[in-house]
Amino acid sequence: MTTQTTPKTALITGASRGLGRSSALHLARAGWGVIGTYRSERAEAEAVLAEVRGQGVPAAALQLDVGAAASDAAVREAFVAAVRDALGRAGADGLRAVVHFAGHGVHAPYAETTAEQLEELLRVHVSAPFLLTQALLPLLGEGSRVVNVSSGLARFTNPGYAAYAAAKGAVEVMTRYQAAELGERGIRVNVLAPGAIATDFGGGVVRDVAAVGDVVARATALGRVGLPEDIGAVVPQLLSDGFGWASGTRIEVSGGQQL
Repeated sequence: MTTQTTPKTALITGASRGLGRSSALHLARAGWGVIGTYRSERAEAEAVLAEVRGQGVPAAALQLDVGAAASDAAVREAFVAAVRDALGRAGADGLRAVVHFAGHGVHAPYAETTAEQLEELLRVHVSAPFLLTQALLPLLGEGSRVVNVSSGLARFTNPGYAAYAAAKGAVEVMTRYQAAELGERGIRVNVLAPGAIATDFGGGVVRDVAAVGDVVARATALGRVGLPEDIGAVVPQLLSDGFGWASGTRIEVSGGQQL
């Protein structure tokens, strides 16, 4: 008689595109079930999760505006209930991992950055992962994993990204505190910091503007712009037991950008 194992399930915010999409597909290939969130692109999210299901693992798409979740406790409560329901339908008794990819960028000189731009970046990139992880704690079992997402821009500077980089710097500090305070439950929290990646982030400038891509490639030790697969392939490793002694750690995956 074949024994059916309970699927290990990861929640990925922003799973419908870019780095979140790549991570969802790589996790599925590694045997993880995926609950992916999207803000408005339901068709894109369903297409990604159809590919996930094609790997023989469960998948669900949930609508979530992380900015709204950061501002409204009722939105967070409804989302947690939806996650619990999705886990039940998949036969899982809880989450094993949360990966926070949802976000956006703002390119504006420091002197011209508006209060509204700064506040929205902080709400989406800092308050949302802070409060969503907090709300999901009852669903995270002993030994679960949380991956926050920073940026190489928190280490090096690129004029025009002061507000975005400041938010990501806050994410890195938050990660260390989460790791320290959740460690008693065996929950390990790390932060992944990609370099410049060829996605639609920032209007697709790295992907679509050849001159920008050339500048990035020349500033990168491995001599090219990063691809979504370069980041997605790392996520299953960060969640694996082989990475089990790392917590509160910053892992930059940038190909050696601006060393």
